[in-house]
Amino acid sequence: QFEAAKWFRCAAEQKHADAQCNLGWCCEHGRGVTKDTFQATQWYRRAGQQNCAEAQYRLGFCYQHRRGEVQDDRKAAEWYRRAAEQGHAAAQNALAARYHEGRGVDKDDV
Repeated sequence: QFEAAKWFRCAAEQKHADAQCNLGWCCEHGRGVTKDTFQATQWYRRAGQQNCAEAQYRLGFCYQHRRGEVQDDRKAAEWYRRAAEQGHAAAQNALAARYHEGRGVDKDDV
């Protein structure tokens, strides 16, 4: 596990979006590195800003569930939307739930 995190970090520091997302996951779950949900969100954000849909989804999840960031329904919906627009099915489902519940967006369950 430590070896994987080491190489994810090497690539992440060179701005490789998938590696940044993977390192974020390692930080979020404490796999190969010390668990640090705030650091996880930082890596997810970097990857998400490079249009990595999985990172955008994971960052939305972090905002929704207060992992490393304050709970923020608007930001959760914003990041879910970015991933959903790229065809990320879990993000599409999460965004639909936001609309259905009216959390972070205007309620629209039609």
